[in-house]
Order: sequence, then structure tokens, then C-alpha cells
Amino acid sequence: MFSTIETLFLQYGAWSWWVLGLVLLGAEIFAPGFILVWFGAAAILVGVLALLVSWPIRALLLVWAVTSIALLIVGRRLVRSADARSQDPLLNDRAGRLIGRVFTLAEPLGENGGHLSIDDTLWRIRGPLTDAGTRVRIASVEGSILVVEPVA
Repeated sequence: MFSTIETLFLQYGAWSWWVLGLVLLGAEIFAPGFILVWFGAAAILVGVLALLVSWPIRALLLVWAVTSIALLIVGRRLVRSADARSQDPLLNDRAGRLIGRVFTLAEPLGENGGHLSIDDTLWRIRGPLTDAGTRVRIASVEGSILVVEPVA
């Protein structure tokens, strides 16, 4: 098996590394996980190296393996750090996005709380006793209940 692959690499030279790199990059579409990208990039880098120097195939395979692992480790760290930073940290926190907004109560807020219609959702609210028509600000969120305070 290895002799067949070695024969192909010897026959086509550095271009076989380019083909291997492109095949691995294309295979990423069918095997998502952002792993084959690094192996494909390493193969293309070895293809560039093979154009510049005349090393035996086994040495190039070793360079490819080491480069693949190095790119995989560095790439995973870069992707992980990019995922940690978000442009909108409250993207999936609907209640958290409401903090600070001001609304007018349609019904009085009693001892057992009340309800406030915001956009297309009826939210449970809690706060001091307040009459209908009073403007309130969302101060915080406790679970699925919005805590409101009257606006002065």
C-alpha cells in the first residue's frame, strides 16, 4: 500500500501534495468539524516545500504530519478564542435584552405581581404596588420574571 502511494508521489512530485491538500480541503465539506482544513493546509505547505527542495517522500510525510498537528493545535486555539468573543453577548437572552427599557403598565401591579405585554410576548413582572398607566423600567431578570421599578 505504502509503495503505491510512494510511487504516485514520486511520479507527480510536488504537485501530488497540492492535489492531496485540495482533496482534504474539499473533504471538509462532507466531514464538518474544521479539522481537515488544517491537514489540507499542511499538505499545500509541504507541496510548496517540495517545489523548493528535493527531499525523500518519507521526510516530506514526516514534515506533513508535524505541520498538520501544529496547524491543528494553533487553529483550534484561534477558533476557540474567536468563539469566546461575541459582538452581541445577549443575542439569545431575550429577557436580558429588555433590561433598561421603559414601558407603560396596561394593568396594575399587585402583591402577586402582574403581566406586561412586550412586543409579541406576555411577561410576568414583579415590583412595588403600581397603578395602571404608570411607566416602569425593567431593572433586572429573575428566572423568567422581569423585575420592574417605577420611572420617576
